[in-house]
Amino acid sequence: MRAQDSLAEAIRSNKTLIGRYLKGFSDANHTKQAAGLPNHVAWNLGHIALTMHRVAERLDGQGLPGSEFVSGATGDAQRFASESVAFGSMPTGDSTAYPAYARCVTIFEGACERLASAVSKASDAQLAAETPWGAPGMTMPMHLLVARMSFHNGMHCGQIADLRRALGMGSIFS
Repeated sequence: MRAQDSLAEAIRSNKTLIGRYLKGFSDANHTKQAAGLPNHVAWNLGHIALTMHRVAERLDGQGLPGSEFVSGATGDAQRFASESVAFGSMPTGDSTAYPAYARCVTIFEGACERLASAVSKASDAQLAAETPWGAPGMTMPMHLLVARMSFHNGMHCGQIADLRRALGMGSIFS
């Protein structure tokens, strides 16, 4: 199996894993936050999608999809505002500032597929190339950045799992 295929499959498996933790969320609670926890579901899905699109952009040369992201601090029922889900942004409980729940999920799933597809089509040289990421002046090989996305997504899945418990939603395993 090529490294491209392994990395792409890891990203696609994130879609399935995180999807399991979305059980019970809806338009009524996707922007609900719990005391002591940092992010609600809409923010998590938008942030993960934004981050995966930014990584895919380094491989496929395409920008953020305008049908999914708008510049500024406030999104709408169809699009996230990129600044509202960027690193360091603060989620708001205002559901009108984020896409509807089903749209959040669709955007997240599309970002998984875009990144997986871009990785599948990447050359060995593209995956070996250093790319800027993180603090100013930092770089890493593209293949490590893609692998890092699985850990990044998993960390946010943990936030969703914590949120489920705090909101009394119960286990996904029952």
